[in-house]
Amino acid sequence: MAPIEGATAQPSDGILVPSIATSLPDNGDPAGVRKWLSERGVTYGVVYTGEALGNVSGGIRQGALYGGKLETAVGANLEKLIGWQGLSFFANAFQIHRSSGPRDQHFTSLVTISNIEAFSSTRLSELWFEQKFFDDRFSIRIGQLTTDAEFFISEYSRMFISSDWPTIMGANIPSGGPAYPLATPGVRWKFDPGANLSMLLGLYNGDPGDQAVVNRTGTNFRVNDPPLLMGEIQHRTNQEKDSRGLARIVRLGGWHHFGKFDDQRFDGAGLSLAHPLSSGTARQLRGTSGIYGIIDQQLYRPEGGGPDSGISVFSRISAAPSDRNLINFFLDGGVVFAGMIPTRPDDRFGASFIYARMSDRARALDRDAIAFSGIAQPVRDYEMTIELSYQAQIKPGWTVQPVFQYIIHPGGHVPDPVSPNAAIKSGALVGVRSTVAF
Repeated sequence: MAPIEGATAQPSDGILVPSIATSLPDNGDPAGVRKWLSERGVTYGVVYTGEALGNVSGGIRQGALYGGKLETAVGANLEKLIGWQGLSFFANAFQIHRSSGPRDQHFTSLVTISNIEAFSSTRLSELWFEQKFFDDRFSIRIGQLTTDAEFFISEYSRMFISSDWPTIMGANIPSGGPAYPLATPGVRWKFDPGANLSMLLGLYNGDPGDQAVVNRTGTNFRVNDPPLLMGEIQHRTNQEKDSRGLARIVRLGGWHHFGKFDDQRFDGAGLSLAHPLSSGTARQLRGTSGIYGIIDQQLYRPEGGGPDSGISVFSRISAAPSDRNLINFFLDGGVVFAGMIPTRPDDRFGASFIYARMSDRARALDRDAIAFSGIAQPVRDYEMTIELSYQAQIKPGWTVQPVFQYIIHPGGHVPDPVSPNAAIKSGALVGVRSTVAF
């Protein structure tokens, strides 16, 4: 997940928008410290997300789980603070608790079920400086970075708890790549040739390390792993608050990882890994790449509404080579209704889906295993998640969100640990999330 929205903004009182602070006496700042810091270029924010999710059918077990994430962030405009023109600073950290959730414990899913789910820990996420040049049209960001803060994002998908770093990268890149909850040292260049066009290029250490063992605190700052290169072009239309036309954002991007990857079917001698004479060691292939496209399209914009109001749709599509990737095709999409209930103008509701297709090589290996062993077992094909969600604003900065999800072919249609001849059953999940921003 991306860092706290607006954490580096500089409002006059230092309060993020929206924030529960606006509902508190003295805007939650009785001593005026937050305003004093903001006037000198320093802002901070705190967001707590807690959720209770219950698996009511399917998966490997039923039951309910609670998970929570406390995020703190600080941003500094160093031009205001020390007079260094165009320089800014940002850092954020997570306290993740009881968040080994339904994805791991109930479904062994590849697709995200909850985008706060992670190994319970207190960890640093991002820590970077950004320098802007040429009237802010060009910038360089360097430090401890996450890719999902700027790349492969759909704006309209953010309300869904299953919306996250796409499975085609999370399942294929070592340790899931530098994305929530992990960050790695890197550098990002951005060029804005016009008000509606941006070009981004990022180079990152390509393996942040396992979050539960190697990188529990986010402070090992790995720099010796093969790098991950990402690039993206963005074009925006009618994003201004006073625009009357329908808003749109189109993104085209791709990535290349310079590491070595296992062939999904064959060993070094060209035998199937399921063959009785196989060495059991997959053939090594150098590097992997992928491409993606994203669209956020507003369908209806009410009079006086902003780019995130009314009715909007979104979709992300991506592909990668089949021979060295577990997932070779990814597609998600959905529809969001924002401010459509006159008495609840800040509420949102919508529906989304995420589809991840197992690669041809991985599926062929399963068929090989059946042929050589003579034992029936599921053949991996795809995993899909459907979500229905309603996000109700209780106060500015505080939302409560009932959720329903249905997970189809958990893990991509893999064998059930208890009954290996059958696949893990599809199942339904219900729950509620509460988010408070201060």
